This record gives sequence, structure tokens and C-alpha cells, in this order.
Amino acid sequence: MVNEINIANKLKRQELFAEIKDQKNKERHTMRRQRAKEERENPELKEKRLKENVTRTIDTMRVYDETIAQTNVDSDDEDGEDADAEDEDDLMRFFNTNQRDHPPKIFLTTNVNAKKAAYEFANVLIEVLPNVQFVKRKFGIKLKEIAEMCNKRNFTDMVIINEDKKKVTGLTFMHLPEGPTFYFKVSSYVEVKRIAGHGRPTSHIPELVLNNFQTKLGKTVGRLFQSIFPQNPDIEGRQVITLHNQRDYIFFRRHRYMFRDEEKVGLQELGPQFTLKLRRLQRGLREETEWEHRPEMDKDKKKFYL
Repeated sequence: MVNEINIANKLKRQELFAEIKDQKNKERHTMRRQRAKEERENPELKEKRLKENVTRTIDTMRVYDETIAQTNVDSDDEDGEDADAEDEDDLMRFFNTNQRDHPPKIFLTTNVNAKKAAYEFANVLIEVLPNVQFVKRKFGIKLKEIAEMCNKRNFTDMVIINEDKKKVTGLTFMHLPEGPTFYFKVSSYVEVKRIAGHGRPTSHIPELVLNNFQTKLGKTVGRLFQSIFPQNPDIEGRQVITLHNQRDYIFFRRHRYMFRDEEKVGLQELGPQFTLKLRRLQRGLREETEWEHRPEMDKDKKKFYL
């Protein structure tokens, strides 16, 4: 209708356009009030409308991956389905499932010739990861030699901070004694002091929340994070670490529950914030490459791997 307006006077044309716009707003509000009244009388109409009006996003239109675990199963079959899914991934057998006898013990180091940024990030990981020991990397010592030393001292994992040009660029996780090895790119790092209203963490073991790790590869990555955090969190500490996977980007957040009263609860962020993206998965200690991200994988924006 706006395109049909053929008035030479600009002011008159603007007034007419405002009247048309106002009339459309009134009609829309009248329709919404009428629809709300009908839905109050018949709640099924609202359920039907919400079911049909599903927002189309890149996540909902993702390319189907046959390794995604089926969640539409009966509750009686959930344990069996999960067990079968784990059996399909032969990398799962390397991870420690009995933490009572072998609790996680992490060896933390950096790449050779690390600078200040790597050591500052190491201090952050020492605060985040439980039962971690940091050792400065010495020149001339190979990773396999360090891994052998860690095995003799009963370390379960080795974490290497990769720093380049005075900036932390990646994290390497080596599960001991037989791997696998994960390399993640690190980005969007936000220090604790830059987070408004942040709290101070305590020494309590946090809860671990893993979101949206759906595929076979995603389950393997999720099992890595499960293996480096103890499975007996201190509930009274009210601390929780969240690793949220969205479009193959893993967002790290740390919060504390804040109970305001018996019904209301809030979250206080403890920091830091950073994002991980899986670049490489190798069997053993940096041996055969099981999966590697390649540039051509980014052509299809609806294809995700975790």
C-alpha cells in the first residue's frame, strides 16, 4: 500500500504513511488480544500455535549426523542405549571411569620459551582444575619423556598451554598413560578482573555441567572433561563449571549459586571466560590422527561435528 501512495507533497505523504502504520498497529494489537482471549479459554490453541511457530536457526537446521545419540527412548532403555553408544567408541576405554581408586591428577606445563601470558593463564588453570601441579617447561625435554615421568608419578592427564607472540593460542590435553590427545584453539579470553560483579572462588570441588555434546566425537570430548574433574563435587560450595557446546565452539564459564530465598536463585560469575574449539584428536600421545579440522569443513555452515 505504501508503494501505491502517489502524493507529491512530502509532508502530506509522511502524514498518510503514519496513519497507515498506526492503523496496522491497532489491527495487530486487536488480533493479539483476541487470540489471547481465545487461548485462555482453550489452552490447546496456544500449544498448537507454539508447536507450529518454531524458529528456524542454524542449530535446528544442522546437517543430520548418524552418530548423534537418539534421545527419544523409554526411560527403562536409557541405560542400555548409553552403554551401547559408549561401546561404539573405542576411545572411551582409555578414560578412567572409576575415580574412587584413581582420582584425577593433572600435570600442567607450557610450550618451550613461554612468556608471561602463558604463566598468567597457568595460574588461572591452577585455580580452576583440581589436584593440579605446574612445572615450568625446560628446553630439550621431549613430550614423551615428560609423559613417562608423569606415568611414574601417577598423573592421569597432562595439560600443555600453547603460547605464541605473547598470547595464549591453544590447550593440549594428553590423557595418560595411552592417550588420546586433544588440541583445542583458545579464543575470547576474558580475565576475572574484567568481569563486572565477579565473585571469589573457594577451594570446593565444583559441579561439572556439559551441554550439547551430541555426536560420537562430541561424546569423546565430553568424556575428556569428565575425566579431569572429580565426580564428587562439594555441594555446599555451590560452585559450578559449565562447558557449553554451540556450533562446535565450547564456552567455558564458572558460577556460584546465590540462593536469595526459598524459591529464587541467581548466579554469580566467578570467571574467567574463554572459548575452546577442537582442532585435532590423535590416538595415543600425539600419534595417529583420528580427527582433524580442515578449512573446507567450514564451507557448510549447518554442518557441526560435536
